[in-house]
Amino acid sequence: MANPAIEYLPQKRSILLVDDEPGIRKVLGMTLADMGYEVSTANDGESALAACRSNPPHIVLLDIKLPGMDGIEVLSRIKSAHPLVEVIMITGHGDMDLAIKSIQLDAIDFITKPINNAILEIALARADERISHREQIDAYTRNLENLVEEKSQQLVEAERLAAVGQAVEGLISAVNGLSGSLEGGMKYFHEMPCFISVHNAHGKIMAVNAPMREKLGIAEGANSWDAYENSGPKNCPALATVEAKAGLRQQRTLIYPSGEKMPATVYTAPIKAANGSVSLVVEIAADVSEIKRLQMELATARARYRELFDKVPCFISVQDKSLRMVDANALFKEHFDFATGAFCYEVYKDRMGPCTDCPVARTFADGKSHSSETVVRSKTGEEYNVLVWTAPLRDADGNVEMVMEMSTDITTIRRLQDHLATLGLFVGSVSHGIKGLLTRLDAGIYLMEEGITDKDDKQVRDAMAILGTSVARIKEMVLDILFHAKKREPQMEPLETEAFCRDAAAAVELRCQAQGIEFKTDFEKAPKSLVTDSTMLHSALVNILHNAVDACIASRRKERACQVTFAVYPRNSSIVFSVSDNGPGMDASTKEKLFTLFFSSKGRQGTGLGLFLARNMVASLNGTIEVESQPDQGATFRIVLPVKQ
Repeated sequence: MANPAIEYLPQKRSILLVDDEPGIRKVLGMTLADMGYEVSTANDGESALAACRSNPPHIVLLDIKLPGMDGIEVLSRIKSAHPLVEVIMITGHGDMDLAIKSIQLDAIDFITKPINNAILEIALARADERISHREQIDAYTRNLENLVEEKSQQLVEAERLAAVGQAVEGLISAVNGLSGSLEGGMKYFHEMPCFISVHNAHGKIMAVNAPMREKLGIAEGANSWDAYENSGPKNCPALATVEAKAGLRQQRTLIYPSGEKMPATVYTAPIKAANGSVSLVVEIAADVSEIKRLQMELATARARYRELFDKVPCFISVQDKSLRMVDANALFKEHFDFATGAFCYEVYKDRMGPCTDCPVARTFADGKSHSSETVVRSKTGEEYNVLVWTAPLRDADGNVEMVMEMSTDITTIRRLQDHLATLGLFVGSVSHGIKGLLTRLDAGIYLMEEGITDKDDKQVRDAMAILGTSVARIKEMVLDILFHAKKREPQMEPLETEAFCRDAAAAVELRCQAQGIEFKTDFEKAPKSLVTDSTMLHSALVNILHNAVDACIASRRKERACQVTFAVYPRNSSIVFSVSDNGPGMDASTKEKLFTLFFSSKGRQGTGLGLFLARNMVASLNGTIEVESQPDQGATFRIVLPVKQ
């Protein structure tokens, strides 16, 4: 079943251009039309939202500065109502913070005024690529659903045929209650795909169904044992039932007119008269070879279905209404800790409860397919970006009994898109920080010149302190840019632990003194040496140290002295770099997003890059970052690295 959320998309791409300047709407609209797009326009946020409600476009080209409702609010509403519509933001040169916020709200890109046609084409190509990728996955999912439905129908048909033997006993019970009316039950006998006959108490056949007459050549009036090999009155199934006055199940060999012999399972059931004696016997003989053939076909069909299920190149799980996993394909079991009966959110995300807006729960609620994009964690701790699609599995009455969830790994695509999208944002964001530091450099140079002129040694020392901290911060920013712009392999080398740690501590010690923050170090238990990339580790460590100082500054109180503690100690075959502060701490939601690109708990004071890069650097060194924090209880960050690489 196709996802209804994308069925409205036509073949030709449509664009909604939203700008309050008529000239831009006219000129840019002509450019877009020349590119082959269907263009519609709106001059404010309300008109744009109305256009999206009436006929959702593929792409929205949206100006951040609009009269009334601004572009950020319009973006948020469009993504809430139409998550599959791609939005490209138009910004001014001074709107970089708003541009970053728009990316956080899932805008695919932004371009600046005046609009460069080459940059516009790149942004539109990126949006077209994402839309095409979604359409391909939707087509693939539809084909998979159709194939699964076809195989399921074949399985159901095979199971119906193989279940004849199991259904016989239920049929006998029904016949037993016919109150002696032979004509009322005979119509059922002729429709059954097995040999059915009715015998009297003296061993004569009173009636046979069509398959028995056509295939075995047995007709009314024949002896009850004529259809079987080496059979007579003494071992006749029907007469044995008359004697036992109870239903029996026996193994016999059928003889076909051609002389061919086939093993059969014979079921008999007595029909009693009012006085309790057996007046008639219903006998049903099922050819065992036919049952075995059907069972083999069923086993083959099941094996083919399982092979198809396992070979599909995406993660597939089947879940019941409580979101417990019933089955999963081989790829899923290879990457995740699958266990029958486990909750999907435990296996996927180590969560204690269902995810918000769970697509499986939505499918159970409305019986439709749903999609979403999320991040899951494998059994080895590796995170994958996946595109999730769901399909309902219905019972015979049409009710949704289970839901199949298919997750396609798009981690490589997402990383590439994120990397390309963030390079520009990264430089733009960091440029604001460098601009501020350059201003501090100017101030430091001015103070030094004045101090030299006035022969004021204190002023010269203050100026040197400003210049030193500014140069150090600029160096850290440049290293961050280099690391993110071009990933490099770690250069492992031995280093002296205590000297390295004191050098890292010096990067924030002067800042702590200037802010009145107590800075403690404890390197006594540190291993004497370790093997690592000193540049990467220094950058990650200093990022975390500065974050601790920032936290103390943000929560400074008169009744509590601010304190940052930097300690290094061994743990088994690892070394731990621990940075603790008594700042405001974090709630669970903040901790969950802590290492996400562009997420910052400092508002506009942070770029949301430091911890993201720190985690990537530590991961490159085969290490991990642990975080412990509670609201108003401070925070502790631990970098855990192997002593020997």
